Amino acid sequence: MRNKRSKAAAALLAAAMMGGTLIGCSNGGGNDAAAGNGGGDGGSGKEVTLKILHNWNGSGTGDVDPTPVAKAIEEKTGVKVKMDYTKGSEVEKVNQIFATQDLPDIYTGPAWGGELDGIIKAAKEDQLVDISGKLDKYPNLAKAIAKENVPPALYDKAIGAFGDKKYMMYQNQPSTDKDAMDWLYGFYVRKDIAEKVGIDPQSVKTKDDMYNFLKKIKDAGLKESGMPVFPLGGFSNGWAVGIGNTMFYGSDYVDKGDGTLEHVFFTKPYEEYTLYYRKLISEGLLDPETFTQTDPIAQEKIKQGRIAVLAAHLPAIIDASKNYVKAHPGSDYVPVGPLERAGAEPDRPVDLGIQGNNVTVITKACKNVDAALKLLDFLASDEGFKLVRYGVEGVHYDMVDGKPVAKQEFFDKFASDTTGKAKKNEGFSIGYEDMTGQDRLNSLGGDIWADQDRIAKMDNARKILRPNGISVISAYNPGDVMAKSPQWEALKPSMDKIGDVWKEAIFAKSDDAALKVIGALRDQMNKTGYPDAIKYVNDNLKGKEVVKLAMPN
Repeated sequence: MRNKRSKAAAALLAAAMMGGTLIGCSNGGGNDAAAGNGGGDGGSGKEVTLKILHNWNGSGTGDVDPTPVAKAIEEKTGVKVKMDYTKGSEVEKVNQIFATQDLPDIYTGPAWGGELDGIIKAAKEDQLVDISGKLDKYPNLAKAIAKENVPPALYDKAIGAFGDKKYMMYQNQPSTDKDAMDWLYGFYVRKDIAEKVGIDPQSVKTKDDMYNFLKKIKDAGLKESGMPVFPLGGFSNGWAVGIGNTMFYGSDYVDKGDGTLEHVFFTKPYEEYTLYYRKLISEGLLDPETFTQTDPIAQEKIKQGRIAVLAAHLPAIIDASKNYVKAHPGSDYVPVGPLERAGAEPDRPVDLGIQGNNVTVITKACKNVDAALKLLDFLASDEGFKLVRYGVEGVHYDMVDGKPVAKQEFFDKFASDTTGKAKKNEGFSIGYEDMTGQDRLNSLGGDIWADQDRIAKMDNARKILRPNGISVISAYNPGDVMAKSPQWEALKPSMDKIGDVWKEAIFAKSDDAALKVIGALRDQMNKTGYPDAIKYVNDNLKGKEVVKLAMPN
């Protein structure tokens, strides 16, 4: 998740012309033009405008176009960028653009799940540019996809899966352990509500504790603005309400007890997880609109104070609740738990699959490949990285004793803005961050825009939810191996239905009906190749370390 999502909310940046005639990527320009001097077209004097699709639902721009950061990028590279945003499914979007050939010059999107599968498919269909012969000119991009700098399963599945050819650039994998980012996914309750119902959030440890906690909130009959308060809720399309699954099973593939793996969907713990959530729905403990609501609707409920317990990562919760907390001091969201983790010893560090968030590609629609590579290589440089995150030196920040320090004027401006637009209007948080190569935020100076209140909340939550620290997962993900099986093409449509079937099951009229829904998909998966595919997984992972415990980061 970045959610990893279920992610987490995501944004699409597609680009249109920024006035005038589009030159370069949409109207010719030699593929080797930008290797050297001057502008993004290689010094010909012609303006180059690149269309970028940033396939993350939930982000957007402010009211200024172009922003100061975008202007600085253009000055450095000669490339003008225009962005647009999606409000729907990232998986549907990536499949749509290649099916309809409504392609951007550059695509960047999630480095996992159906989104990554769509990019791999596009590479196999020769819809992407092979950049292997050009990487010697772009060292920052080459470094980010070196085998030692990419998680092994992702390298095998995508980055290095095409022999000598390279189609994908990898973004935001931590350069060092110091740069690993834990987003602190979990359940968070409004402090004032926990106090009203008389329960210490840290006393909630087990599945039963969580159920009883939510029930006590419901029984309190709380209302805001004349409307009922939901005990548990989430953001758009159910993100990330389902993270209670970690109380039932350790990962998507579990050990059957004989050393072989089974997809968790076929196990008893998955049934228990499903029936637990069905109980929450049927008893009115979970907002039933969570799985269908748009992000604006979800945000509005939080701003109204109508969600007692939120499931997500902490930064999203802090941002969404900022207005309500400002008007109602003492209503901050605080961590619940830490909750039990299935299969984990109490003193075990939290296993986090920390990895980069984006795969970036250049599509065959781009007619000025080197302009695109020049732009991306600059963004992945230390200079570009700092520009995108800190802004223009001397304008947004100064270097003091070798470290970036925010200008007080902008720090105060951003800190007082509850909409986030003040930062976006300067060019921050509108998509460039996801095209900056290896993550070096802490190494290069840290987040200079984080206010002290946010830092304190993150530190406090980290002490509660990570009492034994974290451990970064480096083992093989069986799901990546499954996707290489000969049966995968036939099996994938069935596997893709797991999430939707789970939602159908938790809204079923009875436990038996819910289990029948799960059973029907199990039958379908078995008919479309699952038995042979899981055998392929077990055969190929024999003797290798595999992920058996994982928490979203």
